[in-house]
Amino acid sequence: MWRLGVALADAGWQATAVDLRGHGDAPRALDYTIEAFAADLVHTRPRKKGTWDAVIGHSLGGAAGTVASADEPGWTRRLVLLDPAIVLQSKEARIVRRSQKRAFADNRIERVRKENPSWHPQDHELKIDAVARSSAWAVEQVSVQNPHWDVREQAARLTVPTAIIASDPKAGSLFQGRLADEVLAGNPLITRSIVPGSSHSLHRDRPLQTIERILEVLAGD
Repeated sequence: MWRLGVALADAGWQATAVDLRGHGDAPRALDYTIEAFAADLVHTRPRKKGTWDAVIGHSLGGAAGTVASADEPGWTRRLVLLDPAIVLQSKEARIVRRSQKRAFADNRIERVRKENPSWHPQDHELKIDAVARSSAWAVEQVSVQNPHWDVREQAARLTVPTAIIASDPKAGSLFQGRLADEVLAGNPLITRSIVPGSSHSLHRDRPLQTIERILEVLAGD
């Protein structure tokens, strides 16, 4: 999310990026349940203020951020969820897992460029780096240890303004259809907007539009 970090800094924010367990430079572990990710996130709260002004989470980060905020209402003042994995049914879970397996099996930049020709060149490079620095076992265990992936109950308990910025349903958004309608109807604090033409990686596919939506949400404070 390098472009988002630059945009936030230019807008006067200080952005802190968190590596989830098993990803990047974060320690490896045995527990890769959503609850474990959420517990880690709660412990990232700023020491002085104790509360984040805003938390932005994508996919798994969106699900973990939802659980963290629901269980610890003082953790953040606002949530921004980018195509969050609130619910993963068997079909979507299989698609996600196939994509993950393909990434670890062939982590060549040529493949990433071919599959994502619209991405910025640095996104191609960083995707390769992200896969190389992640644990293939940990990524697999996220699927294995969360067979009933569903944080709708936690979404219904959110007590902070939560903006869901979803990718295009025609391009495989994880937040669409009846499940999305149910989440939105279950909590008036949750709103949704869609970035047309974007796949699940909306911050890479349509970075300018995604950043514009995020900044609009944060300006609402």
